[in-house]
Amino acid sequence: MEERNPRLSSDGLAPSRDLLPRALVVLLGAAAVVVVVAGVRAAGWLVGPVFTALVIVIAVSPVQDRLRRRGWPAWLTTTVLVVLVYGVLALLTLGIVVSLARLAGLVPQYTDQAAEVVRDASAGLSRLGVGPDQLRAAAESLDLGKLSGLLTALLADVAGLVSNLVFLLALLLFLSVEAGGAGQRIAAIATDRPAVSAALRGFTGGTRRYLLVTTVFGLVVAALDALVLAVIGIPLALTWGLLSFITNYIPNVGFLIGLAPPAILGLLTGGADRMVLVIVCYGVINFVLQSLIQPRFVGDAVGLSVTVTFVALVFWAWLLGPLGAILAIPMTLLAKALLVDLDPRARWADVLLRSGPRRPPDSRRREALFSRWPHRAAAGRKE
Repeated sequence: MEERNPRLSSDGLAPSRDLLPRALVVLLGAAAVVVVVAGVRAAGWLVGPVFTALVIVIAVSPVQDRLRRRGWPAWLTTTVLVVLVYGVLALLTLGIVVSLARLAGLVPQYTDQAAEVVRDASAGLSRLGVGPDQLRAAAESLDLGKLSGLLTALLADVAGLVSNLVFLLALLLFLSVEAGGAGQRIAAIATDRPAVSAALRGFTGGTRRYLLVTTVFGLVVAALDALVLAVIGIPLALTWGLLSFITNYIPNVGFLIGLAPPAILGLLTGGADRMVLVIVCYGVINFVLQSLIQPRFVGDAVGLSVTVTFVALVFWAWLLGPLGAILAIPMTLLAKALLVDLDPRARWADVLLRSGPRRPPDSRRREALFSRWPHRAAAGRKE
């Protein structure tokens, strides 16, 4: 019996790559992950806006492709894409600014109701044994210096947001101009590196499907929320519908953020009963649609399970802040494309990431190909 060289691969023709102990490979991989995560966290001010601009351009670039197929010149399709991108951002910004302005004009009208709520809360605490002296001591123990520090940090974040917005607008302009040649570049990559081309196309296609599903569900949820709030009698129902639409892009827990303002207004306008009614209605609509139904559609559209999407939300929110929570799914799709789809040896992980126990597409296509030619199937089994 012929003895096999342990440094040769299974076919005996090429040197084996398993020259390092598996434990050492795992440790080196873990160390590399820590270094990369630390680098991304340190450069979050750059990574967040760049990826946001990339996702926006990916979402609207099919419009440019369709116009080019209809014979429009390149400069005109690029102009349409730039106008479309800036138009979407301007419309969203206008809605947010108008909503904040209306909210700022509404809040002073409820100062008396807020004071009454505070008095009722104090009376309730007194019945529980918490007296005015204890409340006063708790108030005096607050460190106003820390509060001023928080306000300073908040103002710094606002200033940073303005600078990042300018950077984002510039990035959107450049990426929109470059988007027209992305298809040709990916096709050129496919001639030499088909796996890279397939991974990039999978990332862009998955991102578009995710944005489409999330936008459709967001519109449905926003319309239902605004209608229910208007029926209950909560002020600024359309504003809270817009907030619900925006927070819909935060997987699993976005509705909790959109619930707080209308619930507080319900407490101020109609007492605890109306607040409970708002919470129940919001909970039924948003929890069922956003937390139970939508994640399954998103998982089927992008190939990620509900558990993976929730873990991705926590991880990217910790890494990039609130922007990371909104971009959690596209960032996970990019990481999957680079770490799983590119490496044939890592495609088994695709089964663990999916919502169902399905094998990677390549395995199914290969098996279907063998089943069409029985002699190839027999040869494959012999090997």
